[in-house]
Amino acid sequence: MTRRDLVVIGGGAGGLVVASVASQLGLGVTLVEKEPALGGDCLHYGCVPSKALIHAARVVATARQAAEFGAGPVPAAADFGRVADYVRGVIDRLQLHDDPDRFRGYGCEVLFGAAEFVDPQTVRVDGRLVRGRRFVIATGSHALIPPVDGLAEAGFLTHRTLFSQRSLPSRLLVLGAGPVGIEMAQAFARLGSRVTIIERLSGILPREDPELGAALQELLAAEGISIHTATTVLRVRREDEFRVVTAVSGAGREELQFPADAILVAAGQRPHVQGLGLDAAGVAYTEQGIRVDARMRTSQRHIFACGDVCGPYPFTHMAEYQAGIVIANAVFRFPKKADYRVVPRVIYSDPELAQVGLTEAEARDQGLEPAVLRFSFRDIDRAVTDAQSAGLVKLITRRGRILGASVLGPHAGELLHEIALAMKVGAGLADISATIHAYPTLAQVHRRTANMAYAPKLFRPATRRLVRWMQRLVP
Repeated sequence: MTRRDLVVIGGGAGGLVVASVASQLGLGVTLVEKEPALGGDCLHYGCVPSKALIHAARVVATARQAAEFGAGPVPAAADFGRVADYVRGVIDRLQLHDDPDRFRGYGCEVLFGAAEFVDPQTVRVDGRLVRGRRFVIATGSHALIPPVDGLAEAGFLTHRTLFSQRSLPSRLLVLGAGPVGIEMAQAFARLGSRVTIIERLSGILPREDPELGAALQELLAAEGISIHTATTVLRVRREDEFRVVTAVSGAGREELQFPADAILVAAGQRPHVQGLGLDAAGVAYTEQGIRVDARMRTSQRHIFACGDVCGPYPFTHMAEYQAGIVIANAVFRFPKKADYRVVPRVIYSDPELAQVGLTEAEARDQGLEPAVLRFSFRDIDRAVTDAQSAGLVKLITRRGRILGASVLGPHAGELLHEIALAMKVGAGLADISATIHAYPTLAQVHRRTANMAYAPKLFRPATRRLVRWMQRLVP
């Protein structure tokens, strides 16, 4: 039996951070990954391939618009096989960072196989027993498959199988209008598929600001994507080489039929807790994931968890952040707690939709009665010069303090971090307004939005009278 200081189960973002740091600090670390390569869903089936595909689709869409800028006409039919090669090349390039030999060079033992607890101190990996002083569970999540009659028999894609496709479906039906569904629907539509989205809720991206979500829905519809909200899928059947999806509209309860060459299930994720022997380890969990405290400890204090398997946010950057909390507590034995007050998130549509802190509705639900500041990208010169003026910024504020921000616009994910930093360090509207922003940049939208808080006071009648009085009084 092997004895180790730390056993990390899961070679995705969170597990790799913990294993790398702990190994370089001299601990005896074993990293266990059930898949044949390190990197996790983010590298192989999620963030990386999806963003590579989105980039390829954006290039194709831009090429189609080339004539508007005097460069056309330019043919822009997508060769999906070459797009798939590009996506694969990006994965392979980034896989070098997660080469097992790199971790072995740090002194980390890397095992490939399924890990299962046999007791609170021991896991079995393909028949081999590994005993550890402490453990980290970072097994991520898997796709949630809705119980739709006939779906399994008809066949479907998920994020794990989507990027291995070599041919573009003529008609793609997407089940779910969350981040994955929206991103992939737009990408495939731009590459040439006729795309239909079915969402059982009343709007797309239900976690996001409804005003910005509705604005994005209009933009997607303008690109030719058919979106059916408040619609429930009843059954799926296969007819020769295509599928027929039968759904019912929540409004009229009328049955609708959608023919499709491929179905992408994007109905959300579930934490991967099965098959780990958590009961044998005495680790408390539910279908929603492993329960952890603010120090990322499970019900067994020597066993930690991070990432999708414990939540509360299914983001790679959250897994990396939580890994830092684990390192502080499990490695340095410093009682550091997770702080989720400022957590940015981004939907990588075009334009992007980014959020940090409270939405307007969340602030009102907490009884805060916020002041909401809005500014449109159509009034930002750089957005106009770049022909990317769709969208707006919403700052949720109270007494000059920023409670949250919702950004729909070009490079919203990059722009969001000025607001995230301001919230983290306690900077307010006055600080953003007083900061010089280079012209012409998209970042000017933050200063212009912050200035909206002062315009009513600056130009009110009392201020105008004061200025006139001062002009007469001071020569």
